[in-house]
Amino acid sequence: MARDLAIDLGTANTLVYAKQRGILFAEPTVLALNKETGAVLAMGEEAWRMIGRTPGYIVAVRPLRSGAISDFDITEKLIRLILQKAGVSWWGRPKVLVCVPSALTDVERRAVEEATLSAGARSCHLIEEPIAAAIGAGLPIHEPMGSLVVDVGGGTSEVALISMGGIVTNTAVRVGGFDLDSAIQNFVRREYTIAIGERTAERIKISIGSAFPMAHEKQAELRGRDLASGMPKNIIITSEEIREGINENVRSVVAAVIECLGSSPPDLVQDVLSNGITLTGGGGMLSGFDVLLSQEAEVPVHMTDQPLESVVLGAGKCLEAFESLKSIFVDA
Repeated sequence: MARDLAIDLGTANTLVYAKQRGILFAEPTVLALNKETGAVLAMGEEAWRMIGRTPGYIVAVRPLRSGAISDFDITEKLIRLILQKAGVSWWGRPKVLVCVPSALTDVERRAVEEATLSAGARSCHLIEEPIAAAIGAGLPIHEPMGSLVVDVGGGTSEVALISMGGIVTNTAVRVGGFDLDSAIQNFVRREYTIAIGERTAERIKISIGSAFPMAHEKQAELRGRDLASGMPKNIIITSEEIREGINENVRSVVAAVIECLGSSPPDLVQDVLSNGITLTGGGGMLSGFDVLLSQEAEVPVHMTDQPLESVVLGAGKCLEAFESLKSIFVDA
């Protein structure tokens, strides 16, 4: 009989947790398709390596945008492949718990549920990502105490104040790691008239990107295509320039945190002032982001031990104690 699964179906990465076994795999949320036949050629890490490197008839597709399904059929294919990779067959269909952004509409949630059931799940339940992240981070979400979680994902950043097992106030902005990559691409194009791919932009973001001035600023060599001549060109770019390029997007996330605090009950805000903000998600790992957020919100900020895995680990804990925690799930 198949083990029940928890899936963090993110815009950037998909993580899968199996009951009593832990995290099975974590791979990019990408499919490589034959554009002419619609056949799936690769998924996950293998498909991600194909981005920007394939002939015209092969396309690398991200089926989710800002945490919502942008292509139902492709998402269903992706979930079906995920279930197959987890060892699921039609003779042992599992119960599946899917993590979704709190900002999704009822229609978008229903699309996730229907895609999961069509892919072969016996039943599908949904949990909001900030709740799952808080559980994964070990926060006391069932106590009458305010816990503020900032989850910076690939396509969406969510800020949620949680108390007594539910979200009291939340703010979501459709800004995430992909937007930072895009901002770097636009900056390099504007300042140096050089075109670079999204994989190059992501590499630069990880290696020298920052949200706050560093004690020792960095620089890196960047290779792209000169827009005037069409020839390859090398430049040296600095961390200060990258910071300038992504500043607007970073400030949008900070503004969302301040907005959430400003609309929250005063007593719960006092708890946040005492206990600090919990930062999670891959986008939150941007160098200096915790320092900037702490300075702007005037609240201590703590990065979780496993920012990329917090959501799926929290969902996994819900699977292990399904009956006692199912009251926090959301209905599509």
